[in-house]
Amino acid sequence: MSVSSIRVYGDPVLNSQAAEVTDIDQKVVSLVESMIETMYAAPGVGLAANQVGIQKRIFVYDIGDGPLTVINPSIVESDGEWTYEEGCLSVPGLSWEITRPNQIHLVGLDLDGNEISVETDEFEGRVFQHEMDHLNGVLLLERLDDDQRKEAKRILRERSLDVSQSGDPDGLGRLHRI
Repeated sequence: MSVSSIRVYGDPVLNSQAAEVTDIDQKVVSLVESMIETMYAAPGVGLAANQVGIQKRIFVYDIGDGPLTVINPSIVESDGEWTYEEGCLSVPGLSWEITRPNQIHLVGLDLDGNEISVETDEFEGRVFQHEMDHLNGVLLLERLDDDQRKEAKRILRERSLDVSQSGDPDGLGRLHRI
């Protein structure tokens, strides 16, 4: 497999709702394998398919127990509140305190097509909610208050201008100079 490019803020694929997976075939298995490699290379703890440009309701994650896959996920219950600093591979280098439900109940399918049902809280629940947001076309910036969102967009615009004016479109040249 190979590492895919992660789509970043400004890419319209991140604002579109992903489609249900109707058949878990070899293409889906290959996509998941590539997503897992991409997530680890980033490095991250979760990755939704649309973050690599594929509009399918799939996410992968690893919170320390090895990589897992959820296909056609749905949150059927949530309760409580938990505030925690959250970042996003599609908004690199920025993070904010975000309040989300603390406990959730997620259902979906695993890579073998078996139904899964997970009741969880805190960090794992946050990862699920974050990846579900991606699959629903919601970027982390939409979870911010107006002032935070305005400041985040200003920073992202400045970064975009810096990269386009530097002749280093992917920003990797700066890494070699560090």
